[in-house]
Amino acid sequence: MKRILIPALLILSACGTPQQNCISGATRDMRVVDRLIAESEGNLQRGYAIEERTVSRMGWVRCGGGYRHDGKPGRRPDMCFDDIPETVRQPVAIDLQAESAKLAGLKAKRAAQARAAGPSVKACKAQYPE
Repeated sequence: MKRILIPALLILSACGTPQQNCISGATRDMRVVDRLIAESEGNLQRGYAIEERTVSRMGWVRCGGGYRHDGKPGRRPDMCFDDIPETVRQPVAIDLQAESAKLAGLKAKRAAQARAAGPSVKACKAQYPE
């Protein structure tokens, strides 16, 4: 019984109330701009940006094995030397003046989005009172 009850409670707690879901939908773009503002502020504070790239490196992986077409087990698994994708973070030089201008633009956009979302948030609170 506990095995079913705990996961069910976790799933239900992750859903949120209808009001929270409504407000979340109305402010989705604001959260994206908030993330961009935080990234830009971090870049200015550090003096450089951090870029994530996917590179591939060679490594040993399991291969072979599995089942044949007739459903019988195939040959035993082997190890093969293959490409393995890996995400790396590298510092990248930035133009600090351009980054400051970008940050100012993002903050202006965030303020405009907050003004535009205000009526929607009020409507959500009126439609789904808690």
